[in-house]
Amino acid sequence: MESNRRHFFESSGLGLGAMAFASLLKSEAASAQASTSPRPLAHYAPKAKRLIYLFQSGGPPQMDLFDYKPGLQGLAGQEVPKSIYPDERKTTMTSAQTAFPVVPSQFKFKRHGQSGMPITEIMPWLGSCSDEICLIKSLRTTAINHDPAITSMLTGAAIPGRPSMGAWLSYGLGAESANLPTFVAMSSRGTGGGGQPLYDRLWGSGFLPSVHQGVKFRNNGAPVLDIYDPNGVTTSMRRSMLDGLSSLNKKHFLRYGDPEIQTRIAQYELAFRMQTSVPELVDFQRERASVLDSYGPDVHKQGTYAHNCLMARRLVERGVRFVQLFHQGWDTHGDLPKRLRRQCQDTDRPTAALLKDLKSLGLLDDTLVVWGGEFGRTVYGQGKITSETYGRDHHPSCFSVWLAGGGIRGGLIYGKTDDYSVNVAENPVEIHDLHATLLHLLGFDHEKLIYPFQGRDFRLTDVSGTVKHDWLT
Repeated sequence: MESNRRHFFESSGLGLGAMAFASLLKSEAASAQASTSPRPLAHYAPKAKRLIYLFQSGGPPQMDLFDYKPGLQGLAGQEVPKSIYPDERKTTMTSAQTAFPVVPSQFKFKRHGQSGMPITEIMPWLGSCSDEICLIKSLRTTAINHDPAITSMLTGAAIPGRPSMGAWLSYGLGAESANLPTFVAMSSRGTGGGGQPLYDRLWGSGFLPSVHQGVKFRNNGAPVLDIYDPNGVTTSMRRSMLDGLSSLNKKHFLRYGDPEIQTRIAQYELAFRMQTSVPELVDFQRERASVLDSYGPDVHKQGTYAHNCLMARRLVERGVRFVQLFHQGWDTHGDLPKRLRRQCQDTDRPTAALLKDLKSLGLLDDTLVVWGGEFGRTVYGQGKITSETYGRDHHPSCFSVWLAGGGIRGGLIYGKTDDYSVNVAENPVEIHDLHATLLHLLGFDHEKLIYPFQGRDFRLTDVSGTVKHDWLT
């Protein structure tokens, strides 16, 4: 298709080329207005205008954090019945074990808020926000390994190549800020150790126009490469250079008609504006001391989860539509109690601070916040198992996530698992159900937010997905 399209533009003569050039100039003249105008793709008035996804990479253990199972204490050390967990559902990392003993959580739970929401003792800060969050205990996936599971959670398909969720929202919502990207991704490494690789496609645009791909902020140094002019280069010199480059690119567009050339022009212009907006964005000096303190001592350390949480608030405050945070280190195959404590120390206080900060600024009402990983973990132990330590393997059949903010019913506990936290017992939720509900809150009918590619209409929810109205206010 693209080859034919280029040939069409090349062979159409100056008439069509001149029309395209005039359209481009008109587009640039109206860019400031267009950047803040709603896109026509929204299907109804949204309850949320933006989304922050706090992705906990590695698979947080649901029964150690949210899925309280006190009955497992009496089953400690007993074999998990094969009727509950058959051999064919075990991964090759544990299938050769000679025993699959029940390992109850080492952690105590406390009930919080009006709903009595059970949350682990190692997340006390989040407990204070329980009336704001909707805890979903019955999410499940079909992927048992990290990469397809993460890819499925963030693109709607386990096979790479689809647009990421943030790219879909950029495509549907359009830009709200002329000076910052529509979609920003950031990552941090947990002190629990380890971490799965994160690929660019997790914030990529897939087959959508590349203008919708996320911009990855770096963990150290300048958040975006070349955001600062080198010594001897003034702003006027940079402006003159970009004007010359833009002129050449426009001539190239007239010849080939490739829309990616227009994307390149727009991205160069955005990068120029970011030379002013990003330094202001990353400067925390004007933040109130009480706000900085609420995020914890790591807030000033670039590349930490606490720093990224405050950055997320500052980004959405300035018009960024989708902020994707990745926190690595939740893959606890061994030494889980020690590593999990560290992961929660990294994330608990900043997560709660983010929710409270958004609420105090009036942003939580129309900002969605999502917390969760790619799958859960097994009730049976893995590796060395003692009274003080144990590990858990991957488990796709049930895991816990929570939502808060724009249109979400706070204090709700949705779904149940069986006595072993192995299978969903009530109100199952598929990944496409989660995506459909998020899109609904953002103003989209998930079956109508489509993009034609290679002969079919694609969507984030593929060919399934049901909006979970029970979660909504």
